[in-house]
Amino acid sequence: MLSGVLGKKLGMAQIFSPDGKVIPVTVVDVGTWYVTQIKTPEKDGYSAIQIGLPRKRYQGSAFSPEWLKKKSDFFLHIKEVKSVDQSHAFELGQQITLENVALQEGEYVAVTGTSTGIGFQGSVKRWGFAGGPKTHGSKLHRRPGSSGFLRRQGEIMKGKKFPGHCGHDQVTVSGLNVAKIDKNAGCLFIKGALPGKKDSLVIIRKQGV
Repeated sequence: MLSGVLGKKLGMAQIFSPDGKVIPVTVVDVGTWYVTQIKTPEKDGYSAIQIGLPRKRYQGSAFSPEWLKKKSDFFLHIKEVKSVDQSHAFELGQQITLENVALQEGEYVAVTGTSTGIGFQGSVKRWGFAGGPKTHGSKLHRRPGSSGFLRRQGEIMKGKKFPGHCGHDQVTVSGLNVAKIDKNAGCLFIKGALPGKKDSLVIIRKQGV
């Protein structure tokens, strides 16, 4: 069994609990990955499974051993997932399904993804600066203000908050609940919002693993 799984974020939806309450969920497709390499403690020092997501034109096609000779040509993403038991339970070319993942409905998971990039932003938008006065002749407004105050020769301290590229960072959100598992469709329904935009890659791990 795998301690986590990788998937493609399909978007948000809503489902209903048995008592009729609406649960906002994010749908993640995890049923299109194949085992591309098996790592064992004897050979590699740890147990893990390397899995690959086929490129769009190869999805729906039967796995071929030729794919392993030039992985970058046939797979869009190649990642490693830790195995919580013996790695020899998997075979090369095996399709990863929710049957191979140690996740159950109601469990808590941590999800890692790349946040949505929103381009170049000023310090007010990027860091939440309050900005300067709007009246009384002030010319500061939304400018970042002094950057080298009381420093030798105007030296700027490392890590100073400036305008720049906003978003597109690796973000991990923990404490998310698995609301539903659809094994037939190969989808996870996770309560709440996940980092990243639609069709982006997310890594789902059991909380604390």
